[in-house]
Amino acid sequence: MFKIILLGWIGGIALMGIDFPLIMQYEKVGEALLLLAFIFYLYKRPMFVDRPFLKAVFCLLCTTSLFMVGYHYAEKALIERLEQRETDTRNLDIIVYINRLSEEKDNKVQQTAQVLNFSKEPVNWLLYLKSNNQNLLKNNQNLELGHYYRISGKTRPAHSYATPGAFDQEKWFIQRNIMSGFNVRYIEPLSLDEIYRLGYQQHLKEQQSFSNSFRLNIEKLRLTFRQILNSSSLQQKGLILALLTGDESLLSDETQLQFKQLGISHLLAISGPHVLIFAIMLSWACHQFISRYYPQIYLWKPKQVLMAVPCCLGVLIYTAFVGFEIPALRTLLSAFIFIGFLLLKQPIKPFTLLVYSASLLLLIDPFSVLSAGFWLSYGACFILLRIYQTIAQLPEQQFLSLSSKMIFMGKVLIESQGKIFIALSPLTLLFFQQISWVAPLTNIIAVPIVGGVIVPLNIMAACAWFIVKPFGNMLFHFNDMLLSILLSCLGLLEKLSLPLQGISLTPLSLLAISFAIIILFLPKGILPKTWGILCCLPLVIMNKTSQQIQLNILDVGQGQAIFLQHSEQNWLIDTGGSYDEKIFSIGQNVVVPFLRQQGVRQLDHVVLSHLDQDDHSGAFPLIQQEIPVKQLISNEQLPNDLKQPFQYCHQGQQWHYPELDIQILWPKEKDLAFVASNQNQYSCVVYLQFKKVGGYQNFLIMGDAGWEAEYELLKDYPNLKIDVLVLGHHGSKHSSAYDFLATLKPKLAIASAGFDNRYGHPSQQVIARLKALHIPLKSTVEQGTLSFVLENHKIVLHDRRLDRLWLSRGF
Repeated sequence: MFKIILLGWIGGIALMGIDFPLIMQYEKVGEALLLLAFIFYLYKRPMFVDRPFLKAVFCLLCTTSLFMVGYHYAEKALIERLEQRETDTRNLDIIVYINRLSEEKDNKVQQTAQVLNFSKEPVNWLLYLKSNNQNLLKNNQNLELGHYYRISGKTRPAHSYATPGAFDQEKWFIQRNIMSGFNVRYIEPLSLDEIYRLGYQQHLKEQQSFSNSFRLNIEKLRLTFRQILNSSSLQQKGLILALLTGDESLLSDETQLQFKQLGISHLLAISGPHVLIFAIMLSWACHQFISRYYPQIYLWKPKQVLMAVPCCLGVLIYTAFVGFEIPALRTLLSAFIFIGFLLLKQPIKPFTLLVYSASLLLLIDPFSVLSAGFWLSYGACFILLRIYQTIAQLPEQQFLSLSSKMIFMGKVLIESQGKIFIALSPLTLLFFQQISWVAPLTNIIAVPIVGGVIVPLNIMAACAWFIVKPFGNMLFHFNDMLLSILLSCLGLLEKLSLPLQGISLTPLSLLAISFAIIILFLPKGILPKTWGILCCLPLVIMNKTSQQIQLNILDVGQGQAIFLQHSEQNWLIDTGGSYDEKIFSIGQNVVVPFLRQQGVRQLDHVVLSHLDQDDHSGAFPLIQQEIPVKQLISNEQLPNDLKQPFQYCHQGQQWHYPELDIQILWPKEKDLAFVASNQNQYSCVVYLQFKKVGGYQNFLIMGDAGWEAEYELLKDYPNLKIDVLVLGHHGSKHSSAYDFLATLKPKLAIASAGFDNRYGHPSQQVIARLKALHIPLKSTVEQGTLSFVLENHKIVLHDRRLDRLWLSRGF
């Protein structure tokens, strides 16, 4: 019963950042109900034994109460953290203390630092600097662990592409307790005396405590191994370091991509096997020492009780060694709970252990629930525990011979990887929208080799390095050889296998699949397995007529991408883009994940208003690689070969559907010859009219068209009805003329622009014109993706940044 009640606590915290006014309104009710239920249980406990209904009501009441308590606990922690974060860019001089290991990649350094002079308490900021730019550093000194610095630069607040499916940088910052980014321009070291004179005596005193000194020494030890391996001649130094400490600074992009393609990226995360291997090795060494020099101590306490001490110590040390990452922290808590049950002589049930561990982890750090690693880690553990329960029920007679044991272990390995792959598929698709079909096979090969051979050798090599360096180096080189062989085999498998495949499924579809899988893995007798098939029926009967009518103006930074979906077709008007899509791809990181989450498997029409790589068309090549495009429309042809039919956009083109009309209002067909000399002015201007609905009905999308196009539109369409105007050129002062706005009189104007963009879009001039005409303005900077959705025969607007508290501009 207590396990079910704790699930209420986990569920409440899982809703962190989602606004539930009703729950927040009755903040103290949950705590009061929980207290009353607990007191009632203490005094009337015998009544629950023979009254199952009363027990069920009590369980439901406690679960609901703890759900409310968990939600309030998470929201309070989130609000406190949000109040400390920086949201504006500005030039600052900050005093920092370095107590974390930096992350280095491609001559760039990301260094988490404690900022002392920004708020009452030290807060963590993420410093960005180039490792090869020594001009930043006074006297060519590097940022060193345990040192203080005065740093000049500019704040770089986290600002996500607030588009469903895209990576949420703001959530990542909050989860890691980082309050801002900071672009470093100049660094000046500060001595301890200078820090003392500046008034930070309390911080100096705190750093001398045992816990802070211990963590700092651990970070220095991690840095030592990075330096040792970096200066070595090992071929797989980056992989060895990642598997030893979780530090991926030396890991090549090729190796990371290979692990991702093969579905074994989880092996790079320091998890339970790494931690337990070290704990077992330490416990074995202690046992050998005791057996040789003081065996009579086992007469005082049983062996399993005495060995709990070095086991817990080993788990704690290695968890600290890898930076208290979530998978390792899960193992730490599970180990301590297991030892507690053992010492109290209580029965140990695997599922109970898992629920207690997750509950305790969320009590210590409720922000863990924001990490994909939390859900994937505990999801995998749940499946492994189910397999363990199955094995525990088998008769021992099956394992008399060595060959039968080996065959059985092989079957268990294959079964476990297959079940983990199936069970975690919904979570994998939810977080990453893609899947590796070869993952079960590669895991069958890689997991026993990495977990059973390479990781133990890695730990042995690291320990031996402190005692006999030549022996430690020899083990590292032997491990390097094994890893080279493994990577060669995996490389061959990668050539023979299919690449990562993107899967387009809506959240509702993923929920249906999840319920089906849960029913599949439930113990026999609880629910019929055929119910799992019923859960999948919505996937079979869904067709295009069930598509929701929606218009989404995506947050793609300083660019424009608009997704239109109706009952018959999917349209994409512009794609956004960046200067170099190979360095950072708007298509791969924002647009495609969004389309996957909408369940889009094909784009019927893509309209590129004009071929501007930076903000309107740059993402198209990658999008068409991932999602088939039936028809491309633009004001000029793309320079590369096209995979689909092409059509020029020009005034007079129309498409008619039962609930929607689409028209091209500009440019005129005779003006297409001048597009190359003035792409912006001759952008395709798209007009949308929703039929038989209320609310927002008429939309005008201007592309980058300016005053000349606006003048021509007013001449050709003097009676044009506009409810929503997507401002030309992202709100540039050379678009959206006063007369144009005054004539159209839209209910709402929208600027698709990027945070802190160098052009200052939307411009102050345009904002002033809109204000003078009393036209409301929304922008993707402030509101994120703007979704116009048909609800109860009315087109209504939803702001993405209102969906999660950390995305809201109110903090």
